[in-house]
Amino acid sequence: MGKIKVLLAEDDVNLGSLLEQYLNAKGYATDLYTDGEKGYTGFTTKEYDLCILDVMMPKKDGFELAQDIKAVKPQIPVIFLTAKALKEDVLEGLKIGADDYITKPFNMEELLLRIEAILRRSGNKTQEKTEHAIGKFTFDTNKQTLTIGKTETKLTTKESELLKLLTENMNSVLDRNYALKKIWKDDNYFNARSMDVYITKLRKHLSADPRLQILNSHGKGYKLIIGEK
Repeated sequence: MGKIKVLLAEDDVNLGSLLEQYLNAKGYATDLYTDGEKGYTGFTTKEYDLCILDVMMPKKDGFELAQDIKAVKPQIPVIFLTAKALKEDVLEGLKIGADDYITKPFNMEELLLRIEAILRRSGNKTQEKTEHAIGKFTFDTNKQTLTIGKTETKLTTKESELLKLLTENMNSVLDRNYALKKIWKDDNYFNARSMDVYITKLRKHLSADPRLQILNSHGKGYKLIIGEK
């Protein structure tokens, strides 16, 4: 089983480094980012299983960062760290979808226990679904196949990765830049044109079920929807 990957965003470098070292020593592959913008860039370029976010950060605070992350990956667990204990802040964090909220100063063992409890509740990444129902299709992310009836289509790696992101964001807009950084590692013009080609290919693959559509969201990205018959 691979290590659980943790995104840690904390602008206090001393505390952040201490937490990063502690979590790494406890078996969690942890990356430290010192502001919210760096945290989001890290999220778009790597895969993470859990986020620990300081609320008060420069450039993008923890609440904004959590909203951006949850818009892309709603199921990812989030723990907020904060010096504030105000009821309004706790409620704000919970409304965004926080799984826990820890007020500084805190005991690191307590943080570790809370992480373990959240991972038990949410299930770890080894239990991730590999088969997804998309309309009349079955999409297997491990085998990279798309099956309808007795017809099985083998997808390329990029087709599979792109369809997986669209499926995870079913009926919501998949942010174009996020998809480019996640799959192509760069959102330059040439990669953007390449992604358009793959979207066209996926539309052809999915055309056997006329209810399925991949819509353009102008200036934002793409949306996979299941329409009426």
